[in-house]
Amino acid sequence: MQVTAGFCSSKILMSAVNFGLFTMLAEKKSMSARQIKTQLHFKCTDRQVYDYLDALLGMDFLQREGVLSSAVYYNSTESDMFLDKNKPLYMGTYIEMLNNRLNGFWDNFEEGLLTGKSPGGFNGGHHFFEEIQHDPVRLKGFVNAMNGMQMGNFEAFASKFDFSGYTTLTDAGGCGGLLSLTVARQHPHMHCTSFDLPALQPIARFSIREAGLEERVSTESGDFFVDPLPAAEVVVMSNILHNWGEKKKIELMKAAYKALPPGGVLVAIENIIDSERKNNVFGLMMSLNILFEAESGFDYTFWDFQQWANISGFSSAEMIPLAGADSAIIAYK
Repeated sequence: MQVTAGFCSSKILMSAVNFGLFTMLAEKKSMSARQIKTQLHFKCTDRQVYDYLDALLGMDFLQREGVLSSAVYYNSTESDMFLDKNKPLYMGTYIEMLNNRLNGFWDNFEEGLLTGKSPGGFNGGHHFFEEIQHDPVRLKGFVNAMNGMQMGNFEAFASKFDFSGYTTLTDAGGCGGLLSLTVARQHPHMHCTSFDLPALQPIARFSIREAGLEERVSTESGDFFVDPLPAAEVVVMSNILHNWGEKKKIELMKAAYKALPPGGVLVAIENIIDSERKNNVFGLMMSLNILFEAESGFDYTFWDFQQWANISGFSSAEMIPLAGADSAIIAYK
């Protein structure tokens, strides 16, 4: 029953993010249910507000002192860190994308399995990316969502991967430049290039200027299926390979191999599915989600990656766990 009603808990959290509840509580420190109801302009009954806030309490997103009319609510440690818009690790933009965009696609999940066609109407992943790059508002929203989703992974990767033997990095599909900026901040000897479609370049350049890292972080634009990747000792593909079928995955890995010198590395950051294909359920769900984005795409195991790395010319591979269900897989040339 908990799994069956999972959409209820998901919607409760998504609505709280959309209302800005956690940001408001971070600013006010604590609030009563009546104060929250007034501030958010709820017209429902007091009892419904109590149930709403206590459900968030039960899911560990809020903490509380007192009960019902005497209760005072405040953020849990995790909510304060990840769901306050004013915090650097804010993940709410990704939650907003799930709510505003992907939530509707999953209403047609059965259709996707029965027909093998994307309910979202995308063709091989191209349609969505080609569409949003001509819509500045949607494009900025997509970049913010990806930043919210990947920030923890990028911080973990920059901390855990040994950069001492490398000086250059290309982030293929670098979106808004977040990974390059994260690596450059933690490793002053690194020079990074964020490579993506031309429409992403102004967004990435703005972030680079804001960070004051123009001397060590740059951008290049192009299509990684058409244009060669900027040469570097480390090539990163974050949430890139899973968008494509096996043939395209290998094509991208071969492109990375060509961009690397001997001793260079390709890093894929994704929801790597466990070898027994039963423990990383989130990774499996995200693989199914690709059905709505790109009909041939799928997430994969470390064993899968090893096979493609061998075909692409790499000599060995290893995996580093990152944040949550994500990992970094490294292939060595």
